Amino acid sequence: MTAHPTTHWHALDDGRVQCDVCPRACKLGEGQRGLCFVRARQDDAVVLLTYGRSSGFCIDPIEKKPLNHFYPGSPVLSFGTAGCNLGCRFCQNWDISKSRQMDTLQDAASPEALAAAAVEHGCRSVAFTYNDPVIFQEYAIDVARACRAVGVATVAVTAGYHSPAARAEFYAHMDAANVDLKAFTEAFYRKITASSLAPVLDTLRYVRHETDTHLEITTLLIPGLNDGDEELTALARWVAAELGPEVPLHFTAFHPDHRMLDRPRTPRSTLLRAREIALREGLQHVYVGNVIDEEGSSTTCTGCGARVIGRAGYELTYWGLDAHGACGACGKSLAGRFSAAPGSWGSRRQRVRMGS
Repeated sequence: MTAHPTTHWHALDDGRVQCDVCPRACKLGEGQRGLCFVRARQDDAVVLLTYGRSSGFCIDPIEKKPLNHFYPGSPVLSFGTAGCNLGCRFCQNWDISKSRQMDTLQDAASPEALAAAAVEHGCRSVAFTYNDPVIFQEYAIDVARACRAVGVATVAVTAGYHSPAARAEFYAHMDAANVDLKAFTEAFYRKITASSLAPVLDTLRYVRHETDTHLEITTLLIPGLNDGDEELTALARWVAAELGPEVPLHFTAFHPDHRMLDRPRTPRSTLLRAREIALREGLQHVYVGNVIDEEGSSTTCTGCGARVIGRAGYELTYWGLDAHGACGACGKSLAGRFSAAPGSWGSRRQRVRMGS
């Protein structure tokens, strides 16, 4: 197992070292690992144990991240590693993010090889996903550097539980991010995710106002836990006031998994109700996910109300933008990043074997 050096840590007076990548601030004795399991103390320093290793590489539609305003229809080369710095009881990727077995990391690639693979397969971007890139940030940043050198964008799919200094370094290299805003109460974050809401809100403000990174937000609605009208209203109102009404917000459906098998699947009606609340609070682009709903998946012009991007699941069904990313009917620009023509990847998922 290769240990890669890291920089976001410091020595403590009691002989331990503290990891400073996320708000957990894990304090480690020699040989100990942080809660994420992949950042560890070796030889009086914090190292990353998963640099260059992955649980697998796949080409996905960009809409699966989900990103609806970042080169729609394009393919994205996606990968994750192992471990996580949160403790979500409902984790939908628990076999990766909660893994304590490094033998799940069966694939490997250098940053340069990853960038070359993205070009070879015609991918517009590379996504750090499946588990949180915060915990493998050194690898993610090096991949992002290699990708930018060959004209490939990078996407972070993250819970946003990040410390300020590490966060600033990370987002200097990210072209887009989907931040998972898991709920809008500290109680939910504390009891259900073993973390805290406030640092996530700080990350959202930072990405939106202090970087050039394109931002979208996802909230997974869990019946009886974070789907009440009052909480949804407060969440949408905060996004509109603090980030801006044009930031896309995705409400997605929960399915029972990991340590939360006692909750039912999210009804489609809950997603549609959440969307109605967010639209009422002034958000301009509100989407529903993990269900097929063309109206809740499509994009409309904020100027004239015309549909400019039609979607059914991950498939594009209509394209009404001009070559500059503006509404073809009234000419109003759409928030986001767009190519002159839509991508045609569709809903395919293709495994890519990088080799060792």
